[in-house]
Amino acid sequence: MKYRALRRPKVVLVPYPAQGHVTPMVQMALALRCQGFDPVIVIPDFIHRRILSSSRLQQLQDDHGIVFMSIPSGLDKNEPLNFFTIGFAMESNMPLHLEHIICRLSNGSDKEDGVVACVIVDLVASWAIEVANRCGVHVAGFWPAMLATYHLITSIPDMIKVGLIDDFGIPQHQGTGCFMPSQTLLTTADLPWLVGNSASQKSRFSFWIRILDRLRALRWLLVNSFPEGYDSQKHKYHLIKGTQDYPHIFLIGPLTRHSGNKNLSFWEEDRSCLNWLHEQKTGSVIYVSFGSWVGPIGEEKINELALGLEATRRPFIWVVAPTWRKGLPMGYLERIAKQGSKLVSWAPQKELLQHEAIGCYLTHCGWNSTMEAIQCGRRLLCYPVSGDQFVNCKYIVKVWGIGVEMHGDGRRDVEDGVRRVMEEGEEMQQRILEWKERVLGEKGSSGAAATLTAFVDDLKRSII
Repeated sequence: MKYRALRRPKVVLVPYPAQGHVTPMVQMALALRCQGFDPVIVIPDFIHRRILSSSRLQQLQDDHGIVFMSIPSGLDKNEPLNFFTIGFAMESNMPLHLEHIICRLSNGSDKEDGVVACVIVDLVASWAIEVANRCGVHVAGFWPAMLATYHLITSIPDMIKVGLIDDFGIPQHQGTGCFMPSQTLLTTADLPWLVGNSASQKSRFSFWIRILDRLRALRWLLVNSFPEGYDSQKHKYHLIKGTQDYPHIFLIGPLTRHSGNKNLSFWEEDRSCLNWLHEQKTGSVIYVSFGSWVGPIGEEKINELALGLEATRRPFIWVVAPTWRKGLPMGYLERIAKQGSKLVSWAPQKELLQHEAIGCYLTHCGWNSTMEAIQCGRRLLCYPVSGDQFVNCKYIVKVWGIGVEMHGDGRRDVEDGVRRVMEEGEEMQQRILEWKERVLGEKGSSGAAATLTAFVDDLKRSII
């Protein structure tokens, strides 16, 4: 059956099961819906249980035609969810269930029901690439982060070859050594698998090696990013390019422009913080959030961060999950309430960042948060914790000039960082508005839309 004969062909989307990965997949689904597809997002049961009663889930399904399908993860309800337990579930328990879904959708006999034109797989959920190939369905990869991080991962063979890392991903050169003589931006400290102890780092490195092996089978890679760097007489930033035959890359980001405020939250949002913001002066509030996937940074650092925010004597709103609150000083909640600040467990971040009262955003530099900050024109105080956040931070500070990095993690560092962003950030504010227009303005949006259309056209040509 040729593509033109299909009635609303389906696209199955498989995100990595974490908030920061599901969110851009929802945004991708909204964009593909506008391209004539019926999107089906496949998520494991432990996520589906969390969002089942969400009004936004109903809106996405009823008003926007996006279907969410749950598959068994094999994880016990009481089992802790972390990188390793989720990885085991993805590799061992989910493939067979996804295969059944794809085959059932592909073999639909209803003339009103289009077959599966493509499966789009988050590379961090690379197990689904092999499933789609077994089902004989076209498969495209999806990279939810910035292109620079993708190039960093695909340059692993080069890093091993020149001796920057060993075969287990452990850096062989410490300090300020760069990846290559022409690379002046990233160091071995920025490698995204360097999390936890030595065993954890090696396990995470094996995870990325497995992804590298699987992505070689892809024809297309959709990247939630835009042309990120610049060249000038003073600065020339380059990333190592891998020598392998990798997929055709389509820069379709940032996808934040498709979502409005329709992001699907795994947790109940405390919307009272918006009423609190209405009472604050324009540009006076520090917003603090470390996203949904970053584990607690330790009680001592939480204590220092808390005391530093209090010492700024500025109003702040801090998203602090219950697992983080052990490090808060005695009587802290009462003191900051009197000061006029607020702690919440979860917040409607994009709506909050759009509020005129927000003056700066103290962030872990997750990619979604970075894009939302640019979209809302907010300066950034950077506190990267793990993964790709260190790469994002380097671009925020050294390439785009829209934020500053904290010099350390003590209370004085917090005070100094806030002062630099809030009191010395006029040029920074101008740059972030320029980047907002460059990335999300008419020219940027039309370019990303044209790129997505180019992918869809290529997909159509491949279907016979």
